[in-house]
Amino acid sequence: MIGAITGDMVGSMYEHQPIKTKDFPLFSPRSCFTDDSVLTVAVASAILNDTPYAEAVRQIGRQYPNAGYGGSFIQWLTGPNAGPYYSWGNGAAMRVSPVGFAYATEADVLAQAKATAEITHNHPEGIKGAQATALAVFWARTGADKATIRETLTQRFDYDLARTLADIRPRYRFDVSCQGSVPEAIIAFLEANSYEDALRNAVSLGGDSDTQACIAGGIAEAFYGVPDTLYTEVKHRLTPGLWAITDAFCQRYR
Repeated sequence: MIGAITGDMVGSMYEHQPIKTKDFPLFSPRSCFTDDSVLTVAVASAILNDTPYAEAVRQIGRQYPNAGYGGSFIQWLTGPNAGPYYSWGNGAAMRVSPVGFAYATEADVLAQAKATAEITHNHPEGIKGAQATALAVFWARTGADKATIRETLTQRFDYDLARTLADIRPRYRFDVSCQGSVPEAIIAFLEANSYEDALRNAVSLGGDSDTQACIAGGIAEAFYGVPDTLYTEVKHRLTPGLWAITDAFCQRYR
């Protein structure tokens, strides 16, 4: 999951200032965690402590009210008994990577990914985006090659993963839907030659950069691992509370 958090931080500088190049500094003084990291940590906490996902997401999310949540999610987060709101947004996919690392079977990964999504994002596209991301992480960490990951995700989720980044990049714009950002983030991983390259690919599309780099980063971590130098960058930018959960999860499921 630290790969997802790193991606969020790397992409945070470009969420509102999109770029169309892979030539950029990974970190700057303005690099920070956003709601992507907070909610990824919340899902990890739920898994570590066997806590219901909604409870963990509310408990941790409320500690960081200015993390950059969407309007509908804020209402859910602050409401005492708010239910899901049929969202197809990519928030379901951005927070799900811990599921792909923690569970041992494809069936469990799919079921748990759905459970993380449907507390808020119970639209079929929201659930699909979460399941596709978690399953990509699962397959990447269990030794599947990229051709297998591409083919299986295409067949199961009907995503068009035959496109290239060169095809996508010129016309691509900011898109917070699962259907308009999760396939592109997966392609950013599929075309990468390293963990860092996956993040650069995702940001270079010029879309919802922190979330797409978060999604691509989680999958790329499972496939390549994360360089130790980036652990230092992440620890420096997370709060002690968020880092403690992140470190505990990584120690258990690395």
